[in-house]
Order: sequence, then structure tokens, then C-alpha cells
Amino acid sequence: MPTTLIRNAEWLVAWTGTEHVYLRNADIAFRNDQIVFVGKNYDGPSDTVVDGANRMIMPGLVNVHSHPSHEPAYRGIREEHGVSNMYMSGLYERSGAFDTSSLALRHSSLEVALCELLKSGVTSLCDISPEFDGWTDIFHKAGMRGFLAPGFASARWKLENDHDLGFDWSADNGKARMDRALAFIDSLKNDPTGLLSGVVSPMQIENCTDDLLRDSFEAAKERGIPFTLHISQGVLEVHEMIRRHGRTPIQHAADIGIMGPHSVFGHAIFIDRHSWINWWTKEDLRLLADSGCSVAHCPTPFARYGQLLESFGEYVRAGVNMAFGTDTTPHNMLEEIRKAGTFSRIASHDVHDVSTGMLFHAATVGGARALMRDDIGRLAENCKADIVAVDLEQPEMMPARDPLRSLIFHAADRAVCDVWIGGRKVLESGEVLNLDPTAAGRTLTAEQVTMMESTPKRDYRKRTTDELAPLSLRIG
Repeated sequence: MPTTLIRNAEWLVAWTGTEHVYLRNADIAFRNDQIVFVGKNYDGPSDTVVDGANRMIMPGLVNVHSHPSHEPAYRGIREEHGVSNMYMSGLYERSGAFDTSSLALRHSSLEVALCELLKSGVTSLCDISPEFDGWTDIFHKAGMRGFLAPGFASARWKLENDHDLGFDWSADNGKARMDRALAFIDSLKNDPTGLLSGVVSPMQIENCTDDLLRDSFEAAKERGIPFTLHISQGVLEVHEMIRRHGRTPIQHAADIGIMGPHSVFGHAIFIDRHSWINWWTKEDLRLLADSGCSVAHCPTPFARYGQLLESFGEYVRAGVNMAFGTDTTPHNMLEEIRKAGTFSRIASHDVHDVSTGMLFHAATVGGARALMRDDIGRLAENCKADIVAVDLEQPEMMPARDPLRSLIFHAADRAVCDVWIGGRKVLESGEVLNLDPTAAGRTLTAEQVTMMESTPKRDYRKRTTDELAPLSLRIG
């Protein structure tokens, strides 16, 4: 069992059992997929020694909400796409207008996204996607720790105008889709790498019957794995749930018993006290905290619509376990962390609403807790060797008085130089070792053209992509 030693790291982010702390001029050693030492003056055996000079060593980031098998296909399309009468969200219109089901699109999109994620220090990823051939193969090739969440639902959104949200319900209310998803999840127990596991994922609360939600929640509980659900992600969703039940989405989730420590709620931005909702109750935040569930915060897609989670710090202080995801392209976790802090200070009108330490905790230990793991997102003995090395001599990192601030606010992915997942090196000198992002990008470019050609047949108003998402400048 060979041992790798990173010797004398200038800075090392270590886990004490309760918090991350900086260590100066410290060592970390790992054997196979497990960390065996974190601290000063390691004197055990080592087969490979890595010089830690001019490096910050930190835990790999844990991304709990992502759709990498299609989001990169929207580059140049979704950045400014929104529908004013749908409270600025373009989600419902876009999901109907674009077909992202091509296998070549899914493969190339996933490869492009995984390269971005590795370069930004992500070592664990919850991928919420439709099941497709080759899904696990690409994760194996990349060496990414994957929490695969095959999505299913009882209905799809259906539009007939730009202000009503309609639904196309399936005959069996999604039971067959759930059964297929559970069979796939169960098959991951035999994953030969030990890097892949499952997450139960009914897609959106308004697109699922209560029975499907309860059954999927219980299926996750029985298997001891996470349950994830998009909830309180749109104003129209909130209106729809109040129309159906007289309760907000969070309150309805509590009413039907699908909130618990293994629940990961995607977004949960539009709670009752949000200024865009202003519902008469003020209980959503308490329900989130008391249930022990986690919130996956993904600031980028909402900011593009002009929407914000109005206080990240308020959720944390209420006792909600906060974590991060990259809901859209670019799949850059460091950018998400920075945006979350900046946007929360703006929305809360309080420079002290969040801190870098709070945000980093959410991106590591918070994500690990959401995914029901206590052996990732931290550097400590007996934890997984998911390790990120940051180049302190990257110009944007200097001076590195506080290297996490230099990384998050300034250098971002440009300073991430090496990444190990389960003790296996997957990024070296900033380059992904096992995937080809350029080749994948070329395939994705061709697939996007094909996707756009079918848009007039799918859009409810028969528009072209150029009509839905005009170019930034006219072609002269």
C-alpha cells in the first residue's frame, strides 16, 4: 500500500472535528484512498513525496446540486434568457423549447462540465440527470466521486402562454420512472471503484404527486441515502402550491412528511418571508432548520434572472445546513462561493451577513453532511484522500496573507494546480488528466447546432433560438 506525502505545505486547511483551521508548514500523508496523517513533522513511511512549498492544501469541494449532462449546451443561450411575466425565470420556457436528450450531447456536456469542476477543486458531485447510457463510464474515466441522482417526476411543465404554468401529467404519475431510477441506484452498490453511489431525486415538488414524493422519500430512507428535490425555486411554483394546498412549498413538504436529515432541498430561495413572496406566514425557515434538512444554494442561475437568496447568513444562524451546487454553466464552485457571499451582503444590506469561513464550511463539510458523509470535505485522519493543492505563486494569489480569501475573491480556478480523489491524481498542473475538454467542446458545439435546429418545433410559439435568445450584437 504505497503512501504519498505532501511535505511542508506552506498552508494547510485541517479539520479539528468541529471546524477548519489553518496549519502552517504542515504535512499530509495518504495511503490508497485514505488520509493517514495531518499535522507537523510526519515521520512515517512514504513512497512518493510532494513538495508543499508555495502550496495551500485544502479539502476537495463538495457540490450537492448540478445538471452537468445538459447545462453546458446552453452556453450563449441561457445567460440572459428570462420571461418577465414568469417573474423573470426562463426555466419553464427553456425546458420546453430545447431538446437535450441526444446521447452525444449528454456525453460531451458531462465531460466539459467535469473538467470545469475538477479545475475549480470539486472532488464530489451530485449529478441530477436523466439516466443515460455511459453515465457511469464517464465518471469512472474522470475519477470523480459521484452521487448520481436519476431524476423522475409525475408531470412535465407545459406552456400555452407566457404567464401560466401548465402541467402534462403521466398516466401512472411517475411510478415507472421512479422504479427505473431506484433500480439504477441499487446497481451502484456494486460500483467497482467505490466512488459512485445514488441519490433519490423526484425532480420538482410541483411536478410530483404527494404519493410519489412520500414513496421516494421512504425509498431513500430505507437505503440510507440522500433524497433531493427542487423546491421554492420559482415564484410561479409558490403560487401553484398555494393554489393547490393553501401552503407554501416548504410547508407542504413538512405536511406530507418529506423533510428530514437526509433531505437536500435544491434552492429553497423563495420562502414565505422572501420579498418577492411576502406570504403571511413566517415559518418556512424554522421548518427547514427544525427538520435537519440541507439547502443546496446555487446563486448564478437566479442572479441572472435578477433573483437573490436574501440572506445566506440568516439560514445558517437559523440552524439550516447550507451547501453549494453549480446549477448551470460555468461549473465553477469557487465562483459560486464568491457570488454567494457578495450577493448575500448586498441583499441583506449587511457586510457581516456572511464570512469566508462560513461559506467555505458550506462548500465542504456542509456538502458532506447533505450527502450523508462524514469522511469527505475535510482533511483529517481516516477521511478520504480528496485533496486540492493551490499554487500560492499564481500571480492572482499573491500576496496570500489569507489564502482562502485570495483563492475565492481573486484567483479562483486559475490557482488550482493539483487534485487527488480517493488518493488518485486527476488534475496535474491545472490540466485534467483523464478527459479531453477540447474534443468534448467540439462535439458539444456540433450538438448545440442540432439542438437549436429543432427549437421551432418544440417552442410553444414556434420561435427560433435567435428569437428566444438574440445574439449580443447584430450580425452586420
